[in-house]
Amino acid sequence: MYTTLISAEQLKHLVHDHKPLMIFDCSFELMQPAEGNQQYERVHIAGAVRADLDRHLSAKGANAVNGGRHPLPRPEVFAAWLASVGFTADMQAVVYDRQGSSFCGRLWWMLKWVGHEAVAVLDGGLPAWEAANGPVAVGPDQPRVRTSFKAGAPRAVLASSDEVLKHLELPDQTLVDARAPARFRGEVEPLDPVAGHIPGALNRPFNLNFGPDGKFKAPAQLKAEFLELLAGRHPGSVVHQCGSGVSAVPNLLAMEIAGLGRAALYAGSWSEWCSNPARPVARG
Repeated sequence: MYTTLISAEQLKHLVHDHKPLMIFDCSFELMQPAEGNQQYERVHIAGAVRADLDRHLSAKGANAVNGGRHPLPRPEVFAAWLASVGFTADMQAVVYDRQGSSFCGRLWWMLKWVGHEAVAVLDGGLPAWEAANGPVAVGPDQPRVRTSFKAGAPRAVLASSDEVLKHLELPDQTLVDARAPARFRGEVEPLDPVAGHIPGALNRPFNLNFGPDGKFKAPAQLKAEFLELLAGRHPGSVVHQCGSGVSAVPNLLAMEIAGLGRAALYAGSWSEWCSNPARPVARG
């Protein structure tokens, strides 16, 4: 069972051995939402299921559990989608994208959230798969036989805005913001109506988790970097956030790769936080 990362070669072995497996293509472009689907149709890992951030991994209205730009669907709604694409509880799930693993972590976390531990991020994404001469396909996603997959007990911790506010700047909560430094400081804000960050948050841009090859850094290096960032704060106090709860996951996954445990995720993140003018805002 792979629970954090899987290499292209390891995935090739699973495919070759016909293990119970489902691969998900989570490619997405934040400023051009339709582009991810077009990228999938141009080329994807053979047999991969399309998992679109807007259509499959987010929800609105009564189907959502939080606010912000990419609200999580209720667990039973998400589980129903997994069932519709033929996912079963005995499968190894593998998630990938072609955007430096900045979007596929969302599905990695969501599967943990509905109780499915056997899910891993393809280290290096589609480029690593192509470099390893893994089989690819073209064209739209194909219908699959529905299963009866149901959500189980969560294996991931979801923090709400009220919980974050309640523990704001207390020692039992350490917020880690994955956005770019200029957005964190409030100098620019291209997506949300208010610029700045949650008071007391630390800043670690999610792209710091990757080496020049697009793969996650070694566990020892990640551990050293996070311990330096935390500066004595307990790793168990960490709550990860970003703009809308998506790019925070590479930080969360990196901590787990580093052996620092599975931290909480504030999925609403800055976009939900700043929607209420009563919540405090920090800049600089």
